[in-house]
Amino acid sequence: MTAALEALLGRTRACTLCRERLPHEPRPVLQAGSGARILVAGQAPGRRVHASGRPFDDPSGDRLRAWMGVDRATFWDARRVAILPMGFCFPGSGASGDLPPRPECAPAWRTPLLALLPDISLTLVIGRYAQDWHLDTVGASVTDTVRDWRRRWPAVVPLPHPSPRNNRWLRTNPWFESEVLPRLRQRIAALLAEPGVAA
Repeated sequence: MTAALEALLGRTRACTLCRERLPHEPRPVLQAGSGARILVAGQAPGRRVHASGRPFDDPSGDRLRAWMGVDRATFWDARRVAILPMGFCFPGSGASGDLPPRPECAPAWRTPLLALLPDISLTLVIGRYAQDWHLDTVGASVTDTVRDWRRRWPAVVPLPHPSPRNNRWLRTNPWFESEVLPRLRQRIAALLAEPGVAA
């Protein structure tokens, strides 16, 4: 890891920008290594991830790792996979699920962090907030954005959120599992097998 990235990660993990707007003490959850080839751009940590401090350490993460075709060790290896959600702290719960990611994270931390990840070859863009930021899809539905996955292939793949709350979406959109996931797993396996990728 470069000294610049290590220093920036330290400052990010110590961030308290949202302290007055969170229902708990800030605990930014993210991972990045300068040689990472894959970027997971999600929404924000949930309650379980806030407690453990490990990104996607919950049922959503189990499904995401299955979609990617990787095990836990590979997924949590920052030399291979960077994980930068739109908000780094659990935003709290609302009436119908977690609140939206806090908007302060992206301008304060994501842009400078991404600038220090030059080897990213594949970005998984999960859910509406990440898709709006990375893909400029404001106004488009997640379904339409994911259905149009070939337009940005092979550098970017938009995904629905892997939450169990999306079981109905997966049932009503079987093309996602039959068309997108096999190609995604092949792409990830090829990237992780390239020379120079941490083993």
